[in-house]
Amino acid sequence: MKCFVESQDRRQSTLLPQCLDDFIADDSPVRVVEAFVDDLGLGAVGFDGMVPEATGLPAYHPAVLLEIYV
Repeated sequence: MKCFVESQDRRQSTLLPQCLDDFIADDSPVRVVEAFVDDLGLGAVGFDGMVPEATGLPAYHPAVLLEIYV
């Protein structure tokens, strides 16, 4: 059973010649937020749910939700 909802790879090519990651500029603040959240130890800073329950539908990964929130 999967633990979290599977997301699409932003570097994966789409029907268009570009990939989704190409639509975000290299100097965009979004990249800073992603790097910051990726470097956090979410379990160590108090985020519960890093080890999901085996019942029910898979949840979204807490890192993805934090990136959206920030």
